[in-house]
Amino acid sequence: MSDQDAVPQTQQTDRPTANAMRRALKRARDGVALDVTEAAVLLQARGADLDDLTASAARVRDAGLEAAGRPGVITYSKSVFIPLTRLCRDKCHYCTFVTVPGKLRRAGHGMFMSPDEVLEVARKGAELGCKEALITLGDKPEDRWPEAREWLDAHGYDDTIAYVRAISIRILEETGLLPHLNPGVLSWTDFQRLKPVAPSMGMMLETTAERLWSEPGMPHHGSPDKEPAVRLRVLEDAGRSSVPFTSGLLIGIGETYEERADSLFALRRTARSYHGIQELIIQNFRAKPDTAMRGMPDADLDDLVATVAVARHIMGPSGNLQAPPNLVDGEYTRLIGAGIDDWGGVSPVTIDHVNPEKPWPKLEELSEQSAQAGFELRERLCVYPEFVTRGEPWLDPRLLPHVRALADPDTGLAIADAPVVGRPWQEPDEGYVASSGRTDLHRTIDTEGRTSDRRDDFDEVYGDWEALREQAAPGMVPSRIDGDVREALAVAADDPTKLTDEQALALLHADGPALDALCKVADDIRRTVNGDDVTYIVTRNINFTNVCYTGCRFCAFAQRRTDADAYTLSLDQVADRAQQAWEVGAVEVCMQGGIHPDLPGTAYFDIAKAVKERVPGMHVHAFSPMEVVNGATRTGMSIREWLTAAKEAGLDSIPGTAAEILDDEVRWILTKGKLPTATWIEVVRTAHELGIRSSSTMMYGHVDQPRHWLGHLRTLAGIQQETGGFTEFVTLPFIHTNAPVYLAGIARPGPTTRDNRAVTAMARVLLHPHIPNIQTSWVKLGTEGAAEMLRSGANDLGGTLMEETISRMAGSSYGSYKSVKDLIAVADAAGRPAKPRTTLYGAVPEERVRAAAASDGHLPELLPVLED
Repeated sequence: MSDQDAVPQTQQTDRPTANAMRRALKRARDGVALDVTEAAVLLQARGADLDDLTASAARVRDAGLEAAGRPGVITYSKSVFIPLTRLCRDKCHYCTFVTVPGKLRRAGHGMFMSPDEVLEVARKGAELGCKEALITLGDKPEDRWPEAREWLDAHGYDDTIAYVRAISIRILEETGLLPHLNPGVLSWTDFQRLKPVAPSMGMMLETTAERLWSEPGMPHHGSPDKEPAVRLRVLEDAGRSSVPFTSGLLIGIGETYEERADSLFALRRTARSYHGIQELIIQNFRAKPDTAMRGMPDADLDDLVATVAVARHIMGPSGNLQAPPNLVDGEYTRLIGAGIDDWGGVSPVTIDHVNPEKPWPKLEELSEQSAQAGFELRERLCVYPEFVTRGEPWLDPRLLPHVRALADPDTGLAIADAPVVGRPWQEPDEGYVASSGRTDLHRTIDTEGRTSDRRDDFDEVYGDWEALREQAAPGMVPSRIDGDVREALAVAADDPTKLTDEQALALLHADGPALDALCKVADDIRRTVNGDDVTYIVTRNINFTNVCYTGCRFCAFAQRRTDADAYTLSLDQVADRAQQAWEVGAVEVCMQGGIHPDLPGTAYFDIAKAVKERVPGMHVHAFSPMEVVNGATRTGMSIREWLTAAKEAGLDSIPGTAAEILDDEVRWILTKGKLPTATWIEVVRTAHELGIRSSSTMMYGHVDQPRHWLGHLRTLAGIQQETGGFTEFVTLPFIHTNAPVYLAGIARPGPTTRDNRAVTAMARVLLHPHIPNIQTSWVKLGTEGAAEMLRSGANDLGGTLMEETISRMAGSSYGSYKSVKDLIAVADAAGRPAKPRTTLYGAVPEERVRAAAASDGHLPELLPVLED
């Protein structure tokens, strides 16, 4: 029997005992949290037991509606269904939505719906008061079908996601409908590309039962995008990206009750961690002719009702639950009684292209049936009311005018009779925004400090602290590893490139005399590679804005635009600061900022141009990989295209910040929405390929372990061997004082002195001979600490900075500025001479040396505070 002929059978499990059912029902009635075993028992409730279960589930739902301010309301979305393409690289054995190129051609259809076809459907919907354009399509069809690739190429799109983005903008501008996107599996970068054009997105989890994907004959076998781990990662990336997201289960495809319960708990974990799951759909399997699963029995109504009720208990009163009304043969009251609060999308224009044999109910019928159950039917938008009222960061500023035109400002529900008309989709401001806020923070952070130790939205913006605490627990106390340190030291001294991972870990854990010996080995390598000169650069940091909604949990710099310490510099202020730095001998400005939602993706080009126009000789070292991705996704450009344009605008090199720890196990504790490791690597590699060099960094001492440091350093060494683009490696000890992840009791209070010495020494050892320069951070370690690192393998002190806001906002006590004399004094403390350098570690022109010596960069006296 072939894969395509196989029919998966639902695995039979023993019926729960009466006592097990009675206990589980009582826990549900009493509002006690269920576990997976109890949930699996309740999924099998039937008859009077099912009535008991649904009654308690309905009470949970009603409490949630009361708390949300819409008691007795059941919602729906008036929508049109747009099947953008029915091609897919997957082969799900129950699907009739997906087809093949030959059938499309014979039916007279293209590989994708054309823009005209899409807009014709959307305009009909707008005329009838629809407000949602449900865009559904197969996963990455160009990866399987050459015809799909040819269509995209012919129409000027790099991939399917590019077409989805483009057609979403046209729908917004030409019809006024709000796109809800179901493009299947998305990467973190895909979410950044699509978030500005769609208020909400979705993808069904379907099941976490891996055997239904991995075993021949099972419904998802041969479908790469149906691997449960892949789909769970999509849900997490949606949460990290602050995208209101719809997900759910497809029940009755061969899963056991235990597997179904596990799927519900997986959805709850994601919802709890990121607060981004806007609704769960509980959909019952319906067998279709001409599919491999045509002989599989349909999921029966009792099974659906029990699953809805158990989902309600698991997701709690704040969860939104939907069951498609066209798949239940008119049994609406039973679903309402089980705890749903939404009917999903219902269209007066288009069919359900996934279940074409099942027509949508008439809205009048749905309203009448809901009323009979005691509920008022109300229209919502594709994005749920809670996210409408939350606003940023859940809704991109470019979408806010579109959403607000259709939403009741008090309830977040749809205004039923709102005119649905196209509105411009554009950057929130034309060009760069004007200056605002506390623009003297670079100076007053040292004299007046920050207004408060945390943002007002501390408890919401970073995700669920309790869930995070459980995830981070292994990193709270550093582990210890015993190894043969003596043998490892001998290898490091003889040939560091031959160190095994086991030996490197032993050295990363070294202490006492062993640590002293390691630091001597590192210092000997430093002397051989760099000589005794301690290098430094006369530079100015310009943090052009601290407004940011990314949700990095280690960052005390980021502010909302309304916070007392928030600010944004104008282009003139940026250029003024660069000119002032030039006048006191600087050769570089280092410019980074928050991910400000009002800054267009071209703002970075404007910043670089402003500096180059004012000070042509200044080296522009700017824009972290996170800022690069933000710029690229906001402009619709590829990373390569964006970096090329930035280079043309005046960008000379990029800081290798936003790396933190290049291990997603740690990154997703440290940050809610920052780019994943693979994307950081992609940005840096691309920059190097374009001749844009970068630094490299590691922030350590929070929830990480020495094994993470090792992996991070090995990754950097590997990149450097490929590209040769790193100028240096910078150690960044975690500053804990005002860091949210520390205030929440999750992170350690920064690295110890032992950690700092071991990381500096092992950076020298493990990056040799690939990255020759190791920089220590005086702003984080102070004079004595930096001098100690110079004796442990470091050869560079970084820059004068002139202003430094990020570490100071986090609680660093070592100031924002050091003069050249101060830096020379640090080198003296280490017993070494000091020498100025350029960004690329070249010789500094004599004119620049004289300018720095004449002023010695005394910024507070020479450079006035800028006016707002």
